[in-house]
Amino acid sequence: MKHIYSILVLLLVVGCTKDFEEINTNTNDPVTVQPSLLLRQVIYDFGEQMSYEGFTAGNLLGQYSTALDFNLFDRHDLKSPQLGGNPWPIFYQNLRDNEIILNLSQENAAYAVYEGPARIMKAYMAAGLTDLFGDVPYSEAFKGDTETVTPSYDSQESIYMDEGGIFDNLDKGVLAIQNYSGTIALEGDILFNGDLDGWVKFANSLKIKYLMRVSNKVDVAPQLQALVTEGNFIDENSENAIFNFTDGEPNSFRLAQLRVGDFNNYVLSETMDEILTNLNDPRIARLYQPFANNTDGGYNGLLNGIDASAGVSVADYSLLGTIFRENTGLLDANFMTSMETHFLLAEAAERGFISADTQTLYNTGITQAFAYWQVDLPEDYLTANAALTNGNPLENIITQKWIANSINGYEGWIEYRRTGFPQLKTISASLNNDLIPIRMPYPAEEEALNNANYTEASNNTDGNSINVPVWWDEQ
Repeated sequence: MKHIYSILVLLLVVGCTKDFEEINTNTNDPVTVQPSLLLRQVIYDFGEQMSYEGFTAGNLLGQYSTALDFNLFDRHDLKSPQLGGNPWPIFYQNLRDNEIILNLSQENAAYAVYEGPARIMKAYMAAGLTDLFGDVPYSEAFKGDTETVTPSYDSQESIYMDEGGIFDNLDKGVLAIQNYSGTIALEGDILFNGDLDGWVKFANSLKIKYLMRVSNKVDVAPQLQALVTEGNFIDENSENAIFNFTDGEPNSFRLAQLRVGDFNNYVLSETMDEILTNLNDPRIARLYQPFANNTDGGYNGLLNGIDASAGVSVADYSLLGTIFRENTGLLDANFMTSMETHFLLAEAAERGFISADTQTLYNTGITQAFAYWQVDLPEDYLTANAALTNGNPLENIITQKWIANSINGYEGWIEYRRTGFPQLKTISASLNNDLIPIRMPYPAEEEALNNANYTEASNNTDGNSINVPVWWDEQ
């Protein structure tokens, strides 16, 4: 009788356990996320949010535009983000989601096609993160609940140069694509519509970009020449790593969704006004609007970093162009373009890193930049004020790249830090002792949530100073 009782109990336990698993499974909640859905989300979320960040906070740092109000950031109090200025969580959320894609691609042969794009996106986002902040959590980060929630900070040099870093992931991403022999298509790809060759060109253009970024620290000439000789990089606007915004919500450019008063907070900067005016550059009409109080259809820029308490009238300065509000269907989220690639190669040729014609690369970059912004190139533009040899050729190359990157303001600021061009201005009412910042500060939430590691990183940057150069920056 005792044995019969034990058997009955065992049967009840087995039966209940089986039913329990079935009853407590939410059939509407997938056990694993599809990498196609996550890839689409990472590309769109990162591109959409960083386009907004780059055009608000980034464009203030790069002196493309000036803020009339809510302008502590424009006055270089970078620890007080207002309408933008805290890209840290955008990077980490999307890097964590991208890591899920990468893990799935390695754990399940059916998802192998996602490994290359996931590695390339990891390199792209990691470079953007470290170029803004310097040393950041990397090798122990992006793991969610599976690893430490207080990751240590990696040096920028190791993030770029070590195994598992930026260059390594670009190389492994290309190799994964080249070695992929499956028949499953890449889905969720809103950059290249599943074209793996497009991802390879994207990766090679990023290699060019990041090799130039570290060129003051590393001998990059052999690698650059190999890339040029191979020629498999983004070479035409039709190959750009971009996705299009729409005119209406929900996929319009974020500035179009702001209240009109917030949109009107941004006006043409004096820096951009002077550069475009001196070049007689018609792109000013695409990027900005004539100021309301003008009498001749003219444009007027304002020096960055005004003291908002002094009071200025928006009618006296040029607002941003309609492409950023009414006509955002003409605008892209810009990851990497042919024009930027050609300007980088023009710089490489000018500095003797590659055997190529600087003039041809420079002219191609400008021609593609005008086409990108849908503005007709004046017949004499390349031979008159914007001629490569009109002044310092290197300054001309970087300045043209700076103009072309008007939706990627952080890029303009980063390249200014690397090259010193274009020559940005001392701002009006600086809260940083008239110094132009050369890194973003770690955010307050990092001090609160990762205090021990934050404190070490803060000590290494003179108390989280915005005036301490990152590794590749030879100040």
